[in-house]
Amino acid sequence: MSSDQPTVLLVEDEPAQREVLSYNLEADGFRVTTAENGEEALLLVDEEAPDLIVLDWMLPNVSGIEVCRQLKTRPDTRGVPILMLSARSEEVDRVRGLETGADDYVVKPYSVIELMARVRALLRRTRPSAVGQRLEYEDIMLDSETHRVTRADKPLKLGPTEFRLLSTFMEKPGRVWSREQLLDRVWGRDIYVDTRTVDVHIGRLRKALCQHGGGDPLRTVRGAGYALG
Repeated sequence: MSSDQPTVLLVEDEPAQREVLSYNLEADGFRVTTAENGEEALLLVDEEAPDLIVLDWMLPNVSGIEVCRQLKTRPDTRGVPILMLSARSEEVDRVRGLETGADDYVVKPYSVIELMARVRALLRRTRPSAVGQRLEYEDIMLDSETHRVTRADKPLKLGPTEFRLLSTFMEKPGRVWSREQLLDRVWGRDIYVDTRTVDVHIGRLRKALCQHGGGDPLRTVRGAGYALG
């Protein structure tokens, strides 16, 4: 599965709600993974590394608020945006949800159109290329909608894999990505590719970025992976 599709983890114990939300998220271009309770959600976060979590407050056993609290205290999941769903419309509940770390809070019954708009707004902050945003880093510009890349206003020729690699780097300049993380994000979790393939494509990306001159903006971090800047 192409990792151009952002992954949404939907945590909802009501089958009808889960089905409606899954359908609408998939129709809007998201890859959807579902969980029926809090324990399952915590396991799936580690397995799937979602880009966003839609989380119901009222869950059996481990509540949504507790799942949110746990995820927001872990360094590896702290940055994953959480949209909390709740039948609790009281202001005190809304404040509690946001104070626990939820990035947005939607009260049931909700409009699916509004919910989808909020999902996209949250994703614009964490995976801008997945929702058609333009990315810029120094003199490099990447337009994910038109699939065009320029450096110092000169067009660059990139293959599809190099394009996805560059968009991953440009979403988080300075972040060091391991080969395994790049494989998951660029090739997808369902495809087996040797980690050395990453090195080959990084080499091609470097060549493409420097085709009109300019220094190499990619950094090799020995024993850790690669970073932009």
